[in-house]
Amino acid sequence: MDLYVMNCELLATCSALGYLEGDTYHKEPDCLESVKDLIRYLRHEDDTRDTRQQLGAGQILQNDLLPIITQHSQDKSLFDACIRLMVNLTQPALLCFGKVPDDPTVRHHFLEVVSYLQAYKEAFANEKVFGVLSETLYTLLQLDWEQRQEEDNLLIERILLLVRNVLHVPADPYEEKNVDDDASVHDKLLWAIHMSGLDDLIKFLASAQSEQQWSMHVLEVISLMFRDQTPELLVSAGQARSAQEKQRDAQELEALRQKEQAEKRSRTLQRGTRHSRFGGSYVVQGLKSIGEKDVIYHRGLHNFKNYTHDEGKAVRRVPKRKLHARDSEGKRRSALNVRLFLREFCMDFLENCYNRLMYLVKEGLIREQAQQHDETYYLWALSFFMAFNRGNGFRADLVSETMSIRAFHFIERNITNYYEMMLNDRKEASSWSRRMHLALKAYQELLLTVNEMDRSRDEDIRQSANVIKSNIFYLMEYREIFLTLLRKFDETKQPRTFLRDLVESTHLFLRMLERFCKGRNNLVVQRKRVKRKKSKGRKNPTAAETTPEELEETWRAVAEELRATSFQLSEALTERAVPFDAASETPLEEQRTEAMVRVQDTLLNRRGPEALGLLRAAREVWPEGDVFGSADVEPEEELELLKQILIANLPRPPPPEPGMEEEDGELEEEEELESVRVSETEFNFLDFIKRFANPNVVRPYLLLLRSYSQNSPHTNHCITRMLHRLAVDLKMDALLFQLSVFCLFNKILGDPAATAYKELVTFAKFVLNRFFALAAKNNKAFVELLFWKSVGAAREMTEGYSKPGEGEGSNKKAKWTPEEEDELRTLYEEHRDSEVPDIVETLLPLLSNTTRTRRQVVAQLVAMGLVDSVKELKKQRKGTRIVLWTEEQEEELQMLFEEFRDSDDVLGNILKKVTAKRSRARMVEKLLSMGLVSDRRELHKKRRRNPNAPGKSAAMGMTEEEFLAHLPGGLTEEPMEGEEEVEEDEEDEEESEGEERERQAPAARGRKSWMAERESMVEKNASLRTMVYTLRQEGMSGPLLWLQNCLNRTADHREEEGLFQPVPIVPLTEENEDAMEKKSFQRLLRKIGVRAPADEQESFWRIPAQMRPSQLRGAAEVLSPSQDALAAGAEESEQPTPGSPIQEQQQGEADSHEQRTQALRALLLARKMKQPSASAEHTDFTPVEDSDGAPQRSSEKKTSTKRSRVVLDSDEDEEDSPLTMDLGANGGADSDREAHSAPAKRKRQRVLIDDDEDD
Repeated sequence: MDLYVMNCELLATCSALGYLEGDTYHKEPDCLESVKDLIRYLRHEDDTRDTRQQLGAGQILQNDLLPIITQHSQDKSLFDACIRLMVNLTQPALLCFGKVPDDPTVRHHFLEVVSYLQAYKEAFANEKVFGVLSETLYTLLQLDWEQRQEEDNLLIERILLLVRNVLHVPADPYEEKNVDDDASVHDKLLWAIHMSGLDDLIKFLASAQSEQQWSMHVLEVISLMFRDQTPELLVSAGQARSAQEKQRDAQELEALRQKEQAEKRSRTLQRGTRHSRFGGSYVVQGLKSIGEKDVIYHRGLHNFKNYTHDEGKAVRRVPKRKLHARDSEGKRRSALNVRLFLREFCMDFLENCYNRLMYLVKEGLIREQAQQHDETYYLWALSFFMAFNRGNGFRADLVSETMSIRAFHFIERNITNYYEMMLNDRKEASSWSRRMHLALKAYQELLLTVNEMDRSRDEDIRQSANVIKSNIFYLMEYREIFLTLLRKFDETKQPRTFLRDLVESTHLFLRMLERFCKGRNNLVVQRKRVKRKKSKGRKNPTAAETTPEELEETWRAVAEELRATSFQLSEALTERAVPFDAASETPLEEQRTEAMVRVQDTLLNRRGPEALGLLRAAREVWPEGDVFGSADVEPEEELELLKQILIANLPRPPPPEPGMEEEDGELEEEEELESVRVSETEFNFLDFIKRFANPNVVRPYLLLLRSYSQNSPHTNHCITRMLHRLAVDLKMDALLFQLSVFCLFNKILGDPAATAYKELVTFAKFVLNRFFALAAKNNKAFVELLFWKSVGAAREMTEGYSKPGEGEGSNKKAKWTPEEEDELRTLYEEHRDSEVPDIVETLLPLLSNTTRTRRQVVAQLVAMGLVDSVKELKKQRKGTRIVLWTEEQEEELQMLFEEFRDSDDVLGNILKKVTAKRSRARMVEKLLSMGLVSDRRELHKKRRRNPNAPGKSAAMGMTEEEFLAHLPGGLTEEPMEGEEEVEEDEEDEEESEGEERERQAPAARGRKSWMAERESMVEKNASLRTMVYTLRQEGMSGPLLWLQNCLNRTADHREEEGLFQPVPIVPLTEENEDAMEKKSFQRLLRKIGVRAPADEQESFWRIPAQMRPSQLRGAAEVLSPSQDALAAGAEESEQPTPGSPIQEQQQGEADSHEQRTQALRALLLARKMKQPSASAEHTDFTPVEDSDGAPQRSSEKKTSTKRSRVVLDSDEDEEDSPLTMDLGANGGADSDREAHSAPAKRKRQRVLIDDDEDD
């Protein structure tokens, strides 16, 4: 069908729309139905888009649709239908065809559609059209959400899509050959948008809270509006040029003038004074032609400079896949009035819309609510508006939304994703490359903005810049991104503009990093290492390839190993033995043969226990036929069966083809990736620069340097600075000793305008001088020019070549003569039993050949069979030689522990006094293994407050908190889990401090003596026996006996196993369960030292790990019935008579003690009320407890008989003295006093405040 002849049905439908008479459009009665029919025709068009082309050729949009919406906009249904049709007609050609077609015929249709779209765009450059669209959009946006219908939202979206489609139409390069500052079709369209007020509506949609659903449409429209603009041109629009701009333009003009004058001068010198009609022929000596004779040159001598052997040859066609990627279309300068209006738009957008719109778009991208590739609009907006803000009087608050670590992470992730897709999707590699270029420019703009923040006058902004820099310099991904992009640069997929931005971004990043490192002595950064499994290159030999003698020797070794283990296998070996794969598609019969082969391979590798495990596992899977032996087979029969499998010639699968091996190798490389190990290391800037000393990094720089005359001065400076870092700072100028580089240097030095590139000329002369100085010493230097060199090759070229077999990278095995082997064997036999810590270090100076290294000696000892493995001769690290403890050292350690067990720093004092010096970790392990301590926390250094600190009580030299902590009912508890971790971390980091311990010792002794005088352990034992007696009177003899048995069993277990772990007390009978719920029984458990459930996850009471077996047995003995009688008699005999002097004295002491207690409580409450902010920040309310310490629900806090626990923060570390007792059988006061455990440290002091009297 001829597309230029419209289809009759389509023609009839278009005729039914109406007609244009002058400037007035008369619509037909069937106009609405005709528009709907056109929409239906477009829905059913073919792959060539015939309907669309016929409507474009008939100019339906210019002659009918635009007049309808401008003159009949009051007809709402017709207006909606026309907008729908125009959105369909103006959609981009790429959406219609999916991609740019490769087929010439289809490509012709594609270009036809593009030409019609360009005609539509020119027709839309009309203020009346956008005036109608703006009025309609304004009317719809005035409606509230409650009044707005679904049709209204659809119309808003269609108008935005129509504007986007029209702005998206590309310019026609053949029609628009305008110069800068001339108005193009796109400029006319932008001016029509501005005059109609649509730009203000777009800014309203971007900033309104209720219109956030249009955020992505708005960002697309804005990005297309600024498609041909650059931030620098918009910033300078309407402003006088600065002095720097004038100077830069003058320098460019001066460089061009010098170049022109130099060329004119060279032409003058080449032209002879006398013209000759006969140019002459010349013989060029030393330059051979195709034959053996010299070249004969038939032109003037002034042209010989450009002579080459390639003259006259056919130009070699470059394959399409090797063509360099082309740059995108260049930017142009729009008309001045358009630039002024866009500049005002940018300023208003940054002030009112940017942060909010970018936040909404970013959220939509993260939540995957946008369409595919919509992140490119976000990346463009970020780079464009941040660059405009940077040039237009930088204000950090205007771009605060995109100035964060999240933005760096988002862009870095997109760059990585685009690069991977560029490698995988070869057909769309250019599209992925353009997207990656957008992401790179956004990353570059983030760095430029951080650099601008660093120069700000505001201290807060500079501090924020430092925080961002410390984060991006710390993480490995941000440091390595430029290095990776340079190494992987491919000129066939990535254009020169991408390389230019990459080089400039790398220069900026290195300059910022260098400046950041200069102000710091040591910079710690993150490092990631990938751990891979080492693949074994050698193939396991089969039984058929092994000689009978080797099989016999292998069998003897396997049999001895199995008999030595008595045919017993470990649990790990049994679990690891899996004879078949349940998910495999291989039939079970074939898998049975494979299992037999696996058993044979394991035997050939002399892994007897593993082969036996596989045999037994296979017997369970395939019991039929007794192929792997019967179920009741004897060990000797199993041994005979293994021998038969070893010598059998089993069928094996054929080896894979070479091509398949390569594919499998790639898969294995992916599977070998085990884990990424993250660690921290100190950063060195020079070491980081050494990573750039690589031919794959240097090559892109030199590729960009080839176009030095087209590059900007800044780009040439970035290239020269990087090459200077490598050649001068790292002294690796040999990396540039390459013939193509020298050709480029020769071109630069011979350039008539070389004075404009002073930096490049100076550097080129430096490199050439270094080469010729080296060539005088190294006669192979000129040959080296033909090759790109690695760091090792460059070092060899400058420092001298190593001989074969030498050097660090040589894998050649060192040769040993028979005399040297005998000498090594004799020396090893002499010193093997001498118990020297490192026998290799002893043998090295005794060898006659003093050039032998440790590695060579170790390898030879293994090869000669004197040692079984290299691990046996592994060099011991410092501090690991002293491992075994002698009896004298253990006795010394026990004596020192008994001496310093009551000191503030037990472990520190022991480490100072012990004879055999060991690390803290080994000392702690030994103390735990000897049973001297049951928990590492007992060895932590105890912190005390400064005696001169305020808050001390007048009596006893103690603080109010310490005094109240020892009041009746002030039962101490285990420190919180978070506190223990903080204390343990701090204890590992700090060493013992003797001065602080000496300063704290008097306070510790005073507190200790006061505690001893206040309440003796005898009274505690007596009160405990009284509680037991009372419980027996209540009928709890059974639970008490059960508790006594639990304590005795725990003590026996801890003595036998040596393990000190919390043991739960689980009641199994109703009687014991009822007893555990009674408050009196719980009070007894706390008195003994049993811990209540710590939180909701624990259900049972637990015997703490700190209680030693002697304490447990003492507590169990107190629970015996014989002790109850003693308690009852003592209670009766010690009870004072009413009115006696003893009772009056005790009553008086109790009253005075109670008054002081109440006074101190009132003082603490008043102090707490004076500091509401501090208490709000540092106070933590724990669950309410009754007088016995039992946890209650938070709803019971209002009762007056309850006590609340307030956790107060203190500036210094304080301690509580837990009431840990040693209830020995003798019950003596001295033994009880000596059995106090080390006080537990606290980061926070718990203060128990009574709301009412104690129970």
